Amino acid sequence: MECTIRPAREDDADQISAVILRALRETNAKDYTAEIIERVERSFSPDAVRQLIGKRTVFVATFGGRVVGTASLDGSVVRTVFVAPDVQARGIGKLLMAEIERTARERSIPSLTVPSSVTAEAFYARLGFAAVRDSYYGDERTIIMERSLNDRL
Repeated sequence: MECTIRPAREDDADQISAVILRALRETNAKDYTAEIIERVERSFSPDAVRQLIGKRTVFVATFGGRVVGTASLDGSVVRTVFVAPDVQARGIGKLLMAEIERTARERSIPSLTVPSSVTAEAFYARLGFAAVRDSYYGDERTIIMERSLNDRL
């Protein structure tokens, strides 16, 4: 699979939103209630994604001109890592995270933090992140994970 990672553009917002909503509904729904999924979905409308593109360093993974994944860096925090359900487990998330890490190193960021969903905890652990603590927003559990970037120069 030939996948390209590039900075997100404002005109990607509709496709990014669609990828996130599909991943929430099809993948994260296995670990979270419908109420939590609905609440999280409200944060990722196309307009909300456009605003995020203006505030964070957002990347997209494209395949055949289609946006199939996204990840962003907000200071030293990794946010909004999602891959379309039909192409998950093909290395796209790993490619996005490699770009996040490269960008963080370029900016001399010593470590990365990611508020992981229950669904993605094993993915981040495979990339060397360690769970630090649990965080709760109401009944929504997030695992705060960290990884030093000083270990692999």
